[in-house]
Amino acid sequence: MRLTVNGLHVTLDGAPVLHDVGLDVEPGQIVGLVGPNGSGKSTLLRSVYRSRRPVAGVVEVGGRDLWRLSTRAAARYVAAVLQDGAGAGGLTVAETVALGRTPHHGMLGRDGESDRHAVAAAMENCGIASLAGRGLASLSGGERQRVLLARALAQTPELLVLDELTNHLDIRARFELLGLIRETGVTTLAALHDLDLAARFCDRLVVLHRGRAVAAGPVLDALTPGLLHEVFGVRARAERHPDGVIRVTYAVDPLASA
Repeated sequence: MRLTVNGLHVTLDGAPVLHDVGLDVEPGQIVGLVGPNGSGKSTLLRSVYRSRRPVAGVVEVGGRDLWRLSTRAAARYVAAVLQDGAGAGGLTVAETVALGRTPHHGMLGRDGESDRHAVAAAMENCGIASLAGRGLASLSGGERQRVLLARALAQTPELLVLDELTNHLDIRARFELLGLIRETGVTTLAALHDLDLAARFCDRLVVLHRGRAVAAGPVLDALTPGLLHEVFGVRARAERHPDGVIRVTYAVDPLASA
């Protein structure tokens, strides 16, 4: 399902944080949101998953204005996985993943057959079915992130919003987690700190700088040497290698003038 953000303005304590930001994520795409610290990535994501209300602009999923929906209704369409997202204390993996079904429950709040199937499928797809009876505290960082992703997938959302999901994970866990997201086929908007990971796994990128979207498009179009130097202060180049993978290569002296 398509995500459309148009004319988004967001303030924090009266100060502007995002200025007239717009972006599109086509069905099934992974679009990466990149930019320096403080550029507004997390604020933009919060407006998409309804944690921070914009002062102007529209956020639509499949043509539905998310901010005109109830919280429960919006959660049927959008699921978020946050950096270091905490699970409910004392719950098992299976119980944590089952929380993703809450927006779909009726008045009685009881799990039905469709709920149990969605939870089982999410755990299987995330490779954590064997951990179902374990407590979250006993898991590694990578395993916990898989559990939180499974909880989001159990919502059966039309859009996944990921905020720095791979931070603090080792490189193998990062690759496995992003590869898993690719395999789900769910439309995804992801803030990523690592430009090389963003280049490898995203279909398109949106570059934020000082609260504005300064570039958007396919990876090689968005990450030009000039933009990398101007926005990130590095000498670098994004290139497609013979194996088809796009990689970002940095100069030895990243702070030197281009």
